[in-house]
Amino acid sequence: MESLTDSDLGPVAPSDDDSRPATPSDQVAAILAGAVEQARAAVIEFSGETVGDYLGVSFDDDVAATHRFLAVLTGYHGWQWAVVVAAYPGADHATISEVVLVPGPTALLAPPWLPWDERVRPGDLGPGDLLAPLPDDPRLAAGFAATGDPLVDDTAVELGLGRRRVLSAIGRDEAAQRWHDGDHGPASAMARSTKRICRDCGFMVPVAGALGEMFGVCCNEMAADGRVVDFLYGCGAHSDTPAPAGVGSPAHDPFDDGVIEVVPRPEPPAPTETVEATESEEATESEDVNETAHEPTAEEPAGD
Repeated sequence: MESLTDSDLGPVAPSDDDSRPATPSDQVAAILAGAVEQARAAVIEFSGETVGDYLGVSFDDDVAATHRFLAVLTGYHGWQWAVVVAAYPGADHATISEVVLVPGPTALLAPPWLPWDERVRPGDLGPGDLLAPLPDDPRLAAGFAATGDPLVDDTAVELGLGRRRVLSAIGRDEAAQRWHDGDHGPASAMARSTKRICRDCGFMVPVAGALGEMFGVCCNEMAADGRVVDFLYGCGAHSDTPAPAGVGSPAHDPFDDGVIEVVPRPEPPAPTETVEATESEEATESEDVNETAHEPTAEEPAGD
């Protein structure tokens, strides 16, 4: 049998390992970069008068480049027209390869798509909404299976009753982790601002079952009332919080102005010199009055 040579097989296609230059030659680059009006005409032919200002060109490889134009389309603020042109060595003009509308750096984009079963988030459930668990929800276990929680398992056996589904060990661990890391866990800002913890607070009632080893329900309406709290959580409304010194306002001594007896302030006595001068004036005025009263007139006899 004769062996075949490469010349017998014809030209050999380049392998995937061959690396091509990232930039074209000067002759090809000039043809690609000069195809601005050709690219603009392609956009107008494709979408009408929706092309705006020219934004520039970028070389994709040694035979292709992309021209970009600002898109003038209602509802597509910040989007761009991208026109890909190509030219091989020895060509005297470029050809249009693709016209596509692409988002720019400031384009308004829709949020990332989520599957329908992942779109409902905690807090979305409202009155009247129905939310069924997943068919194989790992947070739930069959009612006849042991959950690992002695209180649940023993009670179901003792009463001969059981729920169709109960909380599994995975569901219990996930709930404990959420509560521990949440707003009423030991790492919250409220817990870090006090040295007292809920474990020894009189307002805390432990939950039943295995979760009762770490969590309870707060019964203080001035604190986290009705919320599940970690034993290591704490707040300023702890049952052992001491009262401020004294009664009433701690900054001032209290007083009751309703029991204060109001006494009129006595007028100060007049100075002694003033009293004596006043008496001397009064005596002088009295003597003058008496002399005036006993002085005889011309019509009156002197003896009288």
